[in-house]
Amino acid sequence: MNDTKFQNEERYSKPPLPRMYPPTVQPLLQSLLATLADIDFDYEQERQKLTNTSRDTNLKIRALAKLKTRHYERRQPYLQQLAILQQQMMELKA
Repeated sequence: MNDTKFQNEERYSKPPLPRMYPPTVQPLLQSLLATLADIDFDYEQERQKLTNTSRDTNLKIRALAKLKTRHYERRQPYLQQLAILQQQMMELKA
């Protein structure tokens, strides 16, 4: 039992190794992730606004559905770029 505890403490006491990406990849990755975060933040703000202000339930449901569709459509190009980037990084490792 004490051996397991010591192993766990030793594992967590070591600082994690930093992820290293090629210099050309890291800025693009950061930019894509920041853009997705901005899109998600905008979506949440708009969703909250619609939820709190719309009194007509049917109108609210339609507006929220439209907002969700627009959110999905805005995210897709960035998710596709991330998938391409991930594939390129996997090929570099091989």
